[in-house]
Amino acid sequence: CTNNKMKDEIDWDKKKKEFIQIIEKYRSKNHNNYDCIIPVSGGKDSTYQTYVMKEEFGLNPLAVNFHPLDQTEIGKKNLENLKKIGVDCIEFTANPKTYLKLARYGLTELGDFQWPEHIGIFTIPVQIAVNYNVPLVMDGENAEVEYGGDPSSENDKGYKFKDGDLDKYAFSNKPLEYWFDHGFTKQDLSHYMHPTDEESSRVKIERHYMTYYTDWRPQSNYYYCVENTGFQAKPDGRSEGTFSKYASLDDQIDPWHFYFMLLKFGTGRATNDAAHEVREELITRDEAVRLVRRYDAEFPSEKSYKFILEYCDFTEEELWSACERWRNLKLWEKKGNDWVLRQQVT
Repeated sequence: CTNNKMKDEIDWDKKKKEFIQIIEKYRSKNHNNYDCIIPVSGGKDSTYQTYVMKEEFGLNPLAVNFHPLDQTEIGKKNLENLKKIGVDCIEFTANPKTYLKLARYGLTELGDFQWPEHIGIFTIPVQIAVNYNVPLVMDGENAEVEYGGDPSSENDKGYKFKDGDLDKYAFSNKPLEYWFDHGFTKQDLSHYMHPTDEESSRVKIERHYMTYYTDWRPQSNYYYCVENTGFQAKPDGRSEGTFSKYASLDDQIDPWHFYFMLLKFGTGRATNDAAHEVREELITRDEAVRLVRRYDAEFPSEKSYKFILEYCDFTEEELWSACERWRNLKLWEKKGNDWVLRQQVT
């Protein structure tokens, strides 16, 4: 909320000039190399980033996708659509055995099935930047600011990963050494490691947030991409656990990611989406409350339930055990056979 209020007070023309200075600093002088790396999922935001960097600023970006193993059909179509903007794209698919083992441990140790993906989107683009000698990595959102997190990052225009940052923001304070005690080897985790300081310094890697330089509005990004790139929303209607149909479309496991967020924090996907739209004055708070009460605590569909059991090789007992392990009893109470939130938004 604080960040959103600040957006109305920022001189975006001045920010754009600052952005252009960054771009010109790293634009390839001989046109034989890429100008920047853009981490992409194929979603509305990374499609928006790629189009703007290519068409508005005239850059030659290399798109880098850390491929989730559970990619949806609409996710595949939108990633292919992003390439048609006219960019090269590297799709990195991690060793599925290691990925799924990390996903299972991510659930039991962190309550997060998507933990390997959350690491990979930080590490793989920088590894490729080092290998291709491309100093500038252009990220979209500073999630700590856009979605609520560490307030000390409010003025970050980018980051070079100071000591401890990667563990704090990407690894949930579980450095990779922690996983060596869970049967993983250094070779298993090599693609989940950030380049060494020596490697990053050699290429002089910098990562910058586009949200620092532009007036970033998720729904506006969606409509912009529909109009300019042919981006497609979810074809069969709203996403599970919410009322929207245009965000976070590429992972089949997403309904469970947001369901575990609900168990741990008492707020789910509908709260995330509604809060954004209230801040951007697209809906009223009263409308948001009605949407949250209707969709936030929605249990994943039967299709999603069957998928996660097969995808992670869980028994039903293991899945329910994980749910109860991560349920925050300060927020939930049992009434009869049902769990209900002790307080609901009003």
